[in-house]
Amino acid sequence: MERVFSGLLVFVPIAIGASYLGVAPVVVFFLAALAVVPLAKFIGEATEELSTHAGPALGGLLSVTFGNATELIIGFLALRAGYIEIVKASITGSIMSNLLLVLGLAMFAGGIKHPKQTFSRTGALASGSNLFVAAIALVMPAIFLISTPNAPSGVVETMSIWVSYILLVVYAAGLYFVLHTHKHLYLEEAGEFEPKASWRNALIKLIVATLAVAWVSDILVNSIQPVVAVLGWSQLFLGVVFLAIIGNAAENFSSVLVARKNRMDLSLQIAIGSASQIAMFVAPVLVLVGFLIGEPMNFIFSTFELIAIVLSVAIVNLIVADGESNWLEGVQLMAAYAIMAAAFFFHP
Repeated sequence: MERVFSGLLVFVPIAIGASYLGVAPVVVFFLAALAVVPLAKFIGEATEELSTHAGPALGGLLSVTFGNATELIIGFLALRAGYIEIVKASITGSIMSNLLLVLGLAMFAGGIKHPKQTFSRTGALASGSNLFVAAIALVMPAIFLISTPNAPSGVVETMSIWVSYILLVVYAAGLYFVLHTHKHLYLEEAGEFEPKASWRNALIKLIVATLAVAWVSDILVNSIQPVVAVLGWSQLFLGVVFLAIIGNAAENFSSVLVARKNRMDLSLQIAIGSASQIAMFVAPVLVLVGFLIGEPMNFIFSTFELIAIVLSVAIVNLIVADGESNWLEGVQLMAAYAIMAAAFFFHP
């Protein structure tokens, strides 16, 4: 698989070159999407290398900053271009993808090799309760708008800003929980990872990969409108399914790999932790940045998106509640994702 990701790097110069040579925007879009996949993986690897050199505290900060750098960069560029609904859809899709597709693949792949896999029930439920808080934050503004249709102008935007601050505080508290007071629930395997590069090489790799992702993501975002027009995909489907899968390809690989090694605590940390980071860090940051750059984004998601998020959080909490997993539970999660993805595809 490492060779596959390295091979995909060829699409980086191809996508950049195609964007300057006047190639059809639809072709450029898919070339850019393929180019994002290996770059996202290299950002994750470089972040892990630096985290190991830096120690738990600074390493945790690095993970916050760069753990979902790809989604954050794509979201910012789409927000700047005015694709606010696509940004919201990609947030929904990233949460769904990590909880159902990534975790489902990991449980299936690990369960095929190991009939029963166990993990820290306390750690899994703590992460799950964080997701419930995020779901409340996403649902309440929409309920407020429905129940108070005559609310003064600007109230929803103000509420979104306050919710963003609250989510960031809770996320910081969650980091303190993971990295300090209850780190034994999450970091018991940290010693198994040996850095393969010096911190300087890892830093250079991180900077180059991040800049490349920004460049390619800009090409990707600029090709969105032609793709919608030519293929007939809705912006909702494009954000929820396609962009989310592209952004989470690295998590797919890492989570499945460690699950096959029977390290389910780490696998859950990758999948559920990434979903929490999207909901409690990336989403509020994009809301706050949107107001700063004059493209205000609120927390009013469509009913369809909210139901998908709540159901994803609910089924994952139900499955991890016993502290055990098997291949059938992986199939169930992937089936739930396939059903929701199909619904978003046919949604007008």
